[in-house]
Amino acid sequence: MSAPTTATATTEKDVRVAIAGAAGRMGRALIEACETADGVVCAAALERPGHDALGVDAGTLAGGAALGCVLSAELAAIAADFDVLVEFTLPEPTVEHLRQCVALDKPMVIGTTGLNEEQRGAIKAASEHIPIVFAPNMSIGVNLTFKLIEVAAKALGDSADIEVIEAHHRHKVDAPSGTAVRMGEILANTLGRDLGECAVYGREGRTGPRDRRTIGFETVRGGDIVGDHTVMFATEGERIEITHRSHTRANFAHGALRAAAWLASQSAGVYDMQDVLGFRH
Repeated sequence: MSAPTTATATTEKDVRVAIAGAAGRMGRALIEACETADGVVCAAALERPGHDALGVDAGTLAGGAALGCVLSAELAAIAADFDVLVEFTLPEPTVEHLRQCVALDKPMVIGTTGLNEEQRGAIKAASEHIPIVFAPNMSIGVNLTFKLIEVAAKALGDSADIEVIEAHHRHKVDAPSGTAVRMGEILANTLGRDLGECAVYGREGRTGPRDRRTIGFETVRGGDIVGDHTVMFATEGERIEITHRSHTRANFAHGALRAAAWLASQSAGVYDMQDVLGFRH
């Protein structure tokens, strides 16, 4: 069946993306972002078996023009339609799609958070066969913030108490956020610490004096907060705060699509947004 006349025109240079979890908040944001993103086109969409949106046109679902691709429950069924899978779902389906993408020789952009060590290991193993961008936050602004906190940590060394404060909407199921954890990893690596040993997740009761070599995490959940992250460096006499606030999921979506366009020409390996943006030398 021919595509509707309202479908987005595709050029030979466009990277065809498939969007997993297309009916979710992030999935719809990705579909909408494809309308204005350079070099990519939404060519396929995926949802879990039994979902009410299966068979619905992806563009219509996102509130725009029909794109000529409908939501499918089977990745293999749409394999010929896409070049890169963009994944913002849950850990279990992400790992299953990862397995299938290795079999299909398809690159993946993974923004899923809350993965455990075994699931992260599966990403590393898969990256020996396919190129993967794996990042807890695809926002260009957040990735610039990562660089800024690294600079601040190098300048301040062990002279500051460091706290990572994050806030998200009431529906977010993991805590702290993947972005906050990544911030902690950057801070710990810069300062020569082991995050597994120095992280403190919340405080209650008589905790005693603060150990300066710890990195604290505080989590807020409420309302429709898209995502706020602050790293506080507190010293005797002054305080430095580096903050990023997301007002819409569009910034995550546009970053992920930029990653997909970049990833299509890369060799097997695991990359992050620092690679995509050229921040890593």
